[in-house]
Amino acid sequence: MVDKYGLLHISTGDLFRNEMGQNTPLGLEAKSYIAKGQLVPDEVTIGMLRNRVIANPDVHGYIFDGFPRNIAQCEALDELLSSLNQDIHRLLLLEVEDLEIITRILSRGQSSGRTDDNDPAIIQHRIDVYKSETMPVFGYYAEKGKAVKIDGIGTIEHIFEALCRSIDDKA
Repeated sequence: MVDKYGLLHISTGDLFRNEMGQNTPLGLEAKSYIAKGQLVPDEVTIGMLRNRVIANPDVHGYIFDGFPRNIAQCEALDELLSSLNQDIHRLLLLEVEDLEIITRILSRGQSSGRTDDNDPAIIQHRIDVYKSETMPVFGYYAEKGKAVKIDGIGTIEHIFEALCRSIDDKA
């Protein structure tokens, strides 16, 4: 999708690691919260996103990976993009049954080195948290006519084609 549409992939996890690794002001602020075992405030994350978006003016859009995770973050992201005369065009939700997600993550756990990828109970907890805290994001953008569910079962090529159709329909 990055290559086909000229998009910039922005993973909040990568963004945090980069900002903290470079000891930027926002990275240092994030480190201070993490060191205390606290969640990094949304304002810090939005600041990092703003910096990344502004640093890449020539892309045709963005894939936000790991953000937004709740309605407050949706509103903050909408405000950020609006201040830059941009907007969310599409939220794509890959629908996959819990059992398949668990199977996929357990398979990933064999090479990821993450102990939480090897424990079905931890994986199920992550799914439950996602459903209770992050699924409302879909509803937020669905109300604006910007959210689409896509079947996440099938070949990579089949799913990619479905994603592209959804993006092209909204272009």
